[in-house]
Amino acid sequence: MAMAKKRGQNQEPMKLFYIFYSEERWNNWLATLRESDFEGDTEGEEMPEGFQVLKSFVEDITISVLKIVKLYQNGRFTKEETLEKLEGVEVIVMQPLPEDDEIAEIVDGVQLSLIALFASCKTFLEGAFEGETKALVKEGREVAAEDPEAALEITGRIGAQIIDGGKWSATFLKSKTEPTIFDEWLAEIETMVDAVKSLKKFDEEPGDAS
Repeated sequence: MAMAKKRGQNQEPMKLFYIFYSEERWNNWLATLRESDFEGDTEGEEMPEGFQVLKSFVEDITISVLKIVKLYQNGRFTKEETLEKLEGVEVIVMQPLPEDDEIAEIVDGVQLSLIALFASCKTFLEGAFEGETKALVKEGREVAAEDPEAALEITGRIGAQIIDGGKWSATFLKSKTEPTIFDEWLAEIETMVDAVKSLKKFDEEPGDAS
């Protein structure tokens, strides 16, 4: 988005007019997914087009959500405003699709992973996300099967650390145990890592739009 002209001190900040995610945007992505090929060439080595689109779909949502938190970090939003805007996007992207929709199962999987994104953002806003990442990953894997809620709490702490500039290693995705929902959440955390990097300079100057 182009740089906006500087506003007078008495004018409302641009943040009131920034649309992070819309119902139309969501529906456009769903339409694209329905038109995408998830089978591909059975003899080919390339990932089918549909999965490439799905990856972009998840990245788009992740970046949109983290823009809200970034503006909170920049002092553009209060905690209450940030929570309100996060919930607005969450309502859109977590709405269930009809069971007979051809992409319902695919979107269900996306929504399951996005739980980690929203948990991370809310944990960051609360400010309680201490712990060493490697140890948290280990703990999350140990409790995931029997206590998904505890695993989600741990996921939120890991994601909050990423938002706060914490380090991440791709080795955290490797596991010798049977995959659980926690591994799905860790995959979303890695998507967040790339998104946070891409937003490093997002709207750094008050009065600008990115």
